[in-house]
Amino acid sequence: MKIGIDAGGTFTDFVMLRSDMTLRSFKLRSNAASPAQVILEGIRQCMDEADPHLEIVHGSTVATNALLERKGAKTAFVATEGFEDILRIGRQNRRELYNLTPSPVEPLIRPELCFGIRERSYFDGTIAVAPSAAALKALAIKLRRAGVESVAVCLLHSYENPQNEREVQQALDGSVYLSCSHEISPEIREYERASTTSINAYVGPLMDSYLSELERNCPYPVAVMQSNGGFLTAAEARKQAVRTILSGPAGGIVGAAAMAELSGFSRSLTFDMGGTSTDVSLCQESKTLTTEARVDGLPVRVPMLDIHTVGAGGGSIARVDAGGALRVGPESAGASPGPACYGSGTEATVTDAHVVLGRIDADQFLGGAMRLDVERASDAVRRLATKMGVGMETAAAGIIRVANANMERAMRVVSVERGLDPRQYPLVAFGGCGGLHACEIAEELGVATVMVPALAGALSALGMLLADRVRDYSMGALRCQNLNARFRKLAARAKKDIPDAHIELSADIRYRGQSYELTVPWHPADPAAPFHVQHQQVYGYANPDRATEVVTIRVRAVVPTPRPKFETPSDSAPAPNAKKRRVYLADRWRSIPVVQREHAALGLAGPALLLDYGSTTLIPNGWTALLGPFGNLVAKRTVK
Repeated sequence: MKIGIDAGGTFTDFVMLRSDMTLRSFKLRSNAASPAQVILEGIRQCMDEADPHLEIVHGSTVATNALLERKGAKTAFVATEGFEDILRIGRQNRRELYNLTPSPVEPLIRPELCFGIRERSYFDGTIAVAPSAAALKALAIKLRRAGVESVAVCLLHSYENPQNEREVQQALDGSVYLSCSHEISPEIREYERASTTSINAYVGPLMDSYLSELERNCPYPVAVMQSNGGFLTAAEARKQAVRTILSGPAGGIVGAAAMAELSGFSRSLTFDMGGTSTDVSLCQESKTLTTEARVDGLPVRVPMLDIHTVGAGGGSIARVDAGGALRVGPESAGASPGPACYGSGTEATVTDAHVVLGRIDADQFLGGAMRLDVERASDAVRRLATKMGVGMETAAAGIIRVANANMERAMRVVSVERGLDPRQYPLVAFGGCGGLHACEIAEELGVATVMVPALAGALSALGMLLADRVRDYSMGALRCQNLNARFRKLAARAKKDIPDAHIELSADIRYRGQSYELTVPWHPADPAAPFHVQHQQVYGYANPDRATEVVTIRVRAVVPTPRPKFETPSDSAPAPNAKKRRVYLADRWRSIPVVQREHAALGLAGPALLLDYGSTTLIPNGWTALLGPFGNLVAKRTVK
């Protein structure tokens, strides 16, 4: 038996896979001050069915929130003498090309906590200067006097030869939480490697404390979802906390891809709209990975699912800016106080707009377990409408349109801006609010098919049940003469860590003279062949006659997770005498049918609302809904 847990900003979702392969799902309100307590409470609610072999995989927001809110550990940075300011200097690239006064990204570590040590390794791994015993002792004293909780160590060219880093590691080991770049991200590019190692040191102590609390109070082993779509053991996550930065969203991608495949879609555009943010990704025949991700402006050089996040969720706060324009997000009401309709919040959010427009049934939220405060939501939206000088319904509909525009732009980032046509993919929508926005956004993108999976409101937690155990390893390879020997060395390390793992090989390759690489499967006979193909797809051209070079080699160790055999529900007839409710659609109030999802018959035409525990799906006019295999709802656009 397994439990998948997604600790979101507003709700924590639980999906339990019983030994008979049936599923149970429920939600609890999140507690940002003590996320472990909510998880333990949910596990306790499952204990009546627990068995000695229970497995728990959960997505943690501890590392993510600590990074975004700048509430990590007091961290020091140790670099080669003369390179102490690398985190502040960063890259010269301007991310806001037309902004004449861009704000620099604030480093995680203050300048006075950045220390240099006299040592030097050359690009080929030759140790020119080793750190002296006196220098190491002096460094330890400085760190102790600074009162730091954690230390990030990133020395020049340690990806090629980590000997000097290991000497620093031995001198400091046991005194503080320690992150060394040769263990966290042993790859070229000093700034990206230093940033990744610093993030790991910054969030690591909090993750370590959080997992310790879980393990002390939970009688079962706990694993953690990582950003690459696999999971880590708790022991691995303690040391590699940076790999959990996109823990929850990664579970959603795994779940969405699996459910889409069950419905016959090998490719999909995924759309996960939760309480605080929306995460989008484009899945080809396999889930897309990247090693060039940025989180809150900081580069994270570890393999991650290619996910683009925007601050548009059900709890996103609507406001009028200084120019009189309506803005939605990125600020969120979170779990506390939450949207106004939850009973504590005072500001209008996307969820409040849906309640005001009749799109969310106040009496059937979470299957009736939580009643929404319609009056409080109306008051919040009405106050915003007064500032805008419009009616309440107009303001609420405007909130929805602005949120849709934000999410539509995010989908164009992962599709159109990468040379891919979103019209060729079905839109797989999930999360608590995904189904309410999916068809409207699909119309703007020209997408004709929308799928809302079973358990859409808790799909990230379901994805954690389906995730494989995965560990990624990398090693610098620029100017290396014997790449196959390095692959064997890296694969042997992976096999030692995970003996029963399946090994996958890949490499970062570029044309000689280029600044950035593409990651492609490794073909020993002709390494450049897959690179040329992918270069053509990504950039629109390839030059097979041009010399290439391998920059980094990668090994992925995978232990597949047995997949449950989801049963196809029997066809159901429409619910007799389906009730109707007034809903504001297309700038007017209309009376439309409200149907429980399990009663949705084949060919249900919109407009209609389909209710499910944890999510609601809006089928607009011009769309037809089909309850297909495995409980997945497929909506198709019938009017062009």
